[in-house]
Amino acid sequence: MAALALPLALAARAVLHNQTKEPAPAPPTPVTAVQAVEQDFQQTLLAIGAAQAWTSVMIYAQVSGKLIRIDFTEGAEVKAGQVLAEVDPRQYQAALDEAEGTLRRDEAALAGARRDLERYQYVQGEGVSRQVLEDEQSTVEQDEGTVQIDQGAVEAAKLNLEFCRIVSPVSGRAGVRLVDPGNLVSASGSVSSVANTSSAVSSASSAGATTSNASASNGPASLSGASSGSGIVVINQIEPIAVTLSVTQQQFLRLQESSAGFSTPLPIQAFSQDTSELLDSGELSVADNRVDQSTGTVELKARFPNSARRLWPGEFVNVRLGVQTLRQATLIPLAAVNRGPKGQYVFVVDADGKAAMRPVTLATTQGEVAVVKSGVEPGEVVVVDGQMVLNDGSAVSVAKMEPLGSSIP
Repeated sequence: MAALALPLALAARAVLHNQTKEPAPAPPTPVTAVQAVEQDFQQTLLAIGAAQAWTSVMIYAQVSGKLIRIDFTEGAEVKAGQVLAEVDPRQYQAALDEAEGTLRRDEAALAGARRDLERYQYVQGEGVSRQVLEDEQSTVEQDEGTVQIDQGAVEAAKLNLEFCRIVSPVSGRAGVRLVDPGNLVSASGSVSSVANTSSAVSSASSAGATTSNASASNGPASLSGASSGSGIVVINQIEPIAVTLSVTQQQFLRLQESSAGFSTPLPIQAFSQDTSELLDSGELSVADNRVDQSTGTVELKARFPNSARRLWPGEFVNVRLGVQTLRQATLIPLAAVNRGPKGQYVFVVDADGKAAMRPVTLATTQGEVAVVKSGVEPGEVVVVDGQMVLNDGSAVSVAKMEPLGSSIP
């Protein structure tokens, strides 16, 4: 009995010792974290924009006649003042010669009338009545008026002759020509065109180009055919280029306030809709002077240098417009922000490897980034993945530390 009592006592003691031993602590929860950063943060507005030529000019003939030459290459660059085409100048040269001849004839008549007036003034009172002297004075004044009319006719004829050489008013890129040499063009914009020209005309009309047409009112009658309406070519200025976009009236008021009435240009970027690649950066400083009542939007216009020619008229792009810059803002990933019964909160990892639940107030959010107004200080580590199983004071181990910079727009 004594031999059995000792082993039983030892076994009972071991059982009692195991029952009073504390359980082993749970292992730390692995999480992914990000360090809060302090830097300037630009609030942006995203929209869809359409590129268009900064200046678009439809070139028309300013005198009527036969088009004898085209002096530009389709799709090539042209300079302001460069000759693009030429209308047959012979009839306008003849009209100038006639006007100059009429001017010389009437100048000779004026010179004779002035000499006669000088003679009558010299012998006034010696058989020359006052009436004769006044009549001669009137003749001189009439001849002076005739000469002035002739001088105007000469200037108009010279202008018509100059208009036979059609020049580009702006520097830009020439489009597809809309009329061929040999056609009769008109100062009214019409042209006697062949079938293949009419298709080009319709496509050009839909482009919405502005026109350059200062037709001479004293030119000869129109020589145009039955078809209406074509210029010679459209010149588009694409360096710089414009991008237009529309914003709501609420967004417009915000932009107007941040730019001091658009007196300060706002930064803007254009991105490809296919690849999301940055195409160019520019400035927005032009706003329409009204709100479109049918849509409740305001049209804006931005200027891009387009030195690499990556923007093209008619192209749709995604634009990112800078609205306001927050100086020295505290930034954290939006994924770190949780919402509970008492509002928004984050888990901050302290120096002891514990997760502390911290209520936060956000100034704004944009994309994947949150701007913290209060609750998190720069340099603190916040949990962005794994926080759903955490409690206040939970032990954590940072398995992965991600940078925040890639999320900032």
